[in-house]
Amino acid sequence: MTVAIAPSEAAVPPAEETSGDEEFWVEPPASGDAAPSGDAVPSGDAAPSGDAASMEDSASAEDSASTQGSAPASDVPEPVARDAREFGVYARTGGWAFALKVARSVRPGGQSAEETPKVSAKEFAALAGCSAERVMRYYKAWDKAADDGIVPHFEVLVPGGDIELPDADVWLSYYASRSSAASERGTAIAAAAQAEGIRPTKALEVAENPTALRAAILADPSTAQAARAALLDRLKEDPALQTELARDIARTDELKKAVATETRAADRIGYVRQIVENGQVKTPAGQTIDAPAELRAEAERHLSLIDELDDDEEAGQWATDAYDTVKDLVAQTVAADPELRLQERRTKFYSSLQKATRVFEELTFDDVDDLDTIYEDDMLQRLEELQQAITMCITTLRKAAPAAESAES
Repeated sequence: MTVAIAPSEAAVPPAEETSGDEEFWVEPPASGDAAPSGDAVPSGDAAPSGDAASMEDSASAEDSASTQGSAPASDVPEPVARDAREFGVYARTGGWAFALKVARSVRPGGQSAEETPKVSAKEFAALAGCSAERVMRYYKAWDKAADDGIVPHFEVLVPGGDIELPDADVWLSYYASRSSAASERGTAIAAAAQAEGIRPTKALEVAENPTALRAAILADPSTAQAARAALLDRLKEDPALQTELARDIARTDELKKAVATETRAADRIGYVRQIVENGQVKTPAGQTIDAPAELRAEAERHLSLIDELDDDEEAGQWATDAYDTVKDLVAQTVAADPELRLQERRTKFYSSLQKATRVFEELTFDDVDDLDTIYEDDMLQRLEELQQAITMCITTLRKAAPAAESAES
């Protein structure tokens, strides 16, 4: 579509979510013409912002139908008719209508004032009564679109010239209404917002208002859940954040208890799951044996109940019930098999012997310069009791040795 906008009939640009130092756009009057005194638009009547995309889409269809179906009444005051025309332009083209004004009037980089009748962004902003930063955001949006072939490059445009403008819904793909969007952080936030299918301006607004984000998380469970899910996704790729979060948990008693509870439940579920998936189970003494069919079926039944729980349901009690049931069945399996029961006792004895050996090997005096400084009667008494227990174990095993040798022969 070709959109003609007379210099004296400029619309007010979209209201932006920026800091308070930004003013409303006021189109400079054409040379020799005085700006009508009644054209000033109060803040409440600003043209619809890019955030009203859905309204613009429907308005575009309505404008097309109305312009084709009937002409405006001849007795409509000119200011009203002009407002309607400008609103229709914006509904169809969005910010492109204002970006065109910048693109055809602001001098591109590298051109001198002698080469073109266009002015600098600073001069244009002064004439418009707004900040140069705002002008440059429109300028950069047009520049990006020109690189993509959506609109002509600056050099092709002449002051006052009109061209075919893209649709309004394309505008938000190029325009950043916040200065933070131009930073490396803002670029990353905008890219993440687009990946999530939301407007970058919304994500940037949240990023610029951490206190508001905190308030929403504290007050609204659904917002807290969304924040938790996002935080978990970020933890996978942010080792520094992992360390900080782990430190926070370790320093908070309530969180430490919660982590311990969830870890215990996860371990018990894992014990049951490996029976179902591998068909094997560990006995209390540490043996790995093939799980009987009855045991495996019971483990599978409990695991299916756990897997059906919703994300917000506590699995602790379900994990405990499954673990206790499986442990009882394992104990029954061991008790019902004499050979397995004998091996279980042997494994248990070896396990205890290895633990005792490791502990006793650590009881050295290599790092003690003066034994008198650490001596206590209780130490000697306990060592003597330990020596007697070891002597009894050795004597008992020696008695069993001949019988074992004869049985083997």
